[in-house]
Amino acid sequence: MTDFRCALASLTDGEPMAGTAPTDRDVLLVEAPGPWGRDAVADNRLPDVVRTHLASLDLLVLLLRRPDGGAGPGTHVYRATATPDGFLVRGTVVGRPEDLVDLDLDALPAHDGPLWLVCTNGKRDRCCAELGRPVAALLADRWPDGTWETTHLGGHRFSATLLALPSGLTLGRLSTADALAACESVVRGDVPLEWTRGRAGRPGIEQARELHRLAGGDPDAALVAVPGPVRRQSCGDDKVKGTTRYEVADD
Repeated sequence: MTDFRCALASLTDGEPMAGTAPTDRDVLLVEAPGPWGRDAVADNRLPDVVRTHLASLDLLVLLLRRPDGGAGPGTHVYRATATPDGFLVRGTVVGRPEDLVDLDLDALPAHDGPLWLVCTNGKRDRCCAELGRPVAALLADRWPDGTWETTHLGGHRFSATLLALPSGLTLGRLSTADALAACESVVRGDVPLEWTRGRAGRPGIEQARELHRLAGGDPDAALVAVPGPVRRQSCGDDKVKGTTRYEVADD
């Protein structure tokens, strides 16, 4: 099944995206130019001591690189921590990657401005590379300092997918025809429902409740998680897994 594309299969089947954003509440973002392996935190061009350090941290680590392949000066580091309204984003630039080992992650200064993290790790899933990279390149023209390719947001089958910070909104099924308008909507404080998977840092059911309400649904309605079909969720392997969808509970 070398021609299988998980994003096309998901779109064709009409799989719902609501409630599928990452649930991690504490995320470290580290610039690591060059190629990434399937397990990107372990397989990259960072020094051995840095890779070992990142693997030891008790938080989600995502790697970053510029869409145009550029790097430096220095190594960008951001920490994003979930709040009731989205994420608190802090960041800095260290002189050498090795400086990460002794960096006080609790003392990073606040970061101002949007960050667009587009999933593009082709070694993990082809759809992320094929669909994500053109979107990242487009957004970089508009936000050159705030746009990054990143390693793994989950939900390959919703490519092109991105995490927007500080809002935490996770968008999916983006293309070069609509990504710019969707992100500009986020900057205005809106939620582009057609492309929104949910707000990261929250359980899936909470993400789905917010989208249900914003779409005009009864704000008092109870949503429940129900099993979705078992499906192949990635181009990277042949494994099949169960899915979850969120529906209004029967009275």
